[in-house]
Amino acid sequence: MRDAAPIHVGTSGWHYPDWRGTFYPEDLPAGAWLPRYAQAFDAVEVDATFYRLPSEAAFRRWAEQVPAGFRFAVKAPRTITHFRRLRGAEAAVERFLGRARLLGPHLGPILWQLRPDMPVDLKLLRDFLTALPADLTHAVEARHKSWFTEPVYDLLRDRGAPLVLWNAGELDSPTVLTGPVVYLRYHGAGPAIGYPPARVEAEAARIAAWAERGHEVWAFFDNDLDGHAVRDAMLLRRALERYTRPLEPA
Repeated sequence: MRDAAPIHVGTSGWHYPDWRGTFYPEDLPAGAWLPRYAQAFDAVEVDATFYRLPSEAAFRRWAEQVPAGFRFAVKAPRTITHFRRLRGAEAAVERFLGRARLLGPHLGPILWQLRPDMPVDLKLLRDFLTALPADLTHAVEARHKSWFTEPVYDLLRDRGAPLVLWNAGELDSPTVLTGPVVYLRYHGAGPAIGYPPARVEAEAARIAAWAERGHEVWAFFDNDLDGHAVRDAMLLRRALERYTRPLEPA
């Protein structure tokens, strides 16, 4: 797999107090957690932006704390996706993406998570994606089953936008690739429940196959309680090393 596309593995966020003493040393101040995280992983999904848009200074500080090659996938604010349901949110989108761009070369995909009770609206999605800047990767996470149709997949393919592939306990989204990027989110059966090693091994096999076919892959765990996300992400990294060259960082 010498010519395989990049694979990025990480967690949804890094600022979890219950990771102290497990992933983070007990005496490590919270302000040093991101640099410590970046020693173990090359990417993180910023989940905090969903609840509150951080300041410009915060984005700049994050960029300064990580090494070259580290990337942030950034989740869109719920004011856009859940409160406004993608409608009339032009100003909020511009403000959010303006902040995200302060990450500079560390900026990865943008995650747009739709409400689970939001049914399919093809025109709405087309208009929304058309208005987004084309130089960024826009991953769409749909939860309502009505979105899983060929017209939606075709629209995403036209825009080069990945349909987020997710797992939530016994539920899995359809495995449909809609662009050169594959974006996976592992919600698990709950925030305090880890994945069985056999499931992680199976994920590693299909991720490696996608990368070998030229798809850049982003995989994030958000079963964060008690450090399960970190353990599962590390387990996935180790499994991937059996299919690929060792992932960076070591």
